[in-house]
Amino acid sequence: MKRFILTGTPGAGKTSILRHLEERGFDVVDEAATEVITRRQAEGDTEPWTRADFLDQVVALQHRRQTRSTTRDVSVQIYDRSPICTHALGSYLGRPLPETLSAEIDRITREEIYERQVFFVRTIGFCEPTAARRISFEDSLEFERIHEESYRLFGYDLVDVPAGEVGDRAALIAEAMTRLSR
Repeated sequence: MKRFILTGTPGAGKTSILRHLEERGFDVVDEAATEVITRRQAEGDTEPWTRADFLDQVVALQHRRQTRSTTRDVSVQIYDRSPICTHALGSYLGRPLPETLSAEIDRITREEIYERQVFFVRTIGFCEPTAARRISFEDSLEFERIHEESYRLFGYDLVDVPAGEVGDRAALIAEAMTRLSR
């Protein structure tokens, strides 16, 4: 199975692109951090990313989703973020990286879980805050830089997905995944 990662700065349009790819028949594995934030906020924790165990929870959910998805009968999957993104998030937040994250990065590297080509969705020029995404546009650009550094640190090749219409961006990714899957 070929597993591709879609990543980029918050608010760049990843979710819209993923929904479009899903409509085209691609198997999509959703982002973990947003789910952890949403669940914790529903429980009354307004800023779960400030908790010491936040990164551990994200890593655990990413691991469960990735290992569960291996039972699907598909040849190509696309992941909304990966443990490398969690590395970038921890760096952005100025947090020490938990052992669970180091172990998961070691596992995905050793087992070659993801393709080395990562689709990096570039900013669309603004960032709309949400309950789970409280980041300014300026901070999102810094987060984008840290994401690039993290992926390069672990030996991934970035495939730029420039700003544009959602359908055009999804088509670019679909064509590239098809070509890379041969």
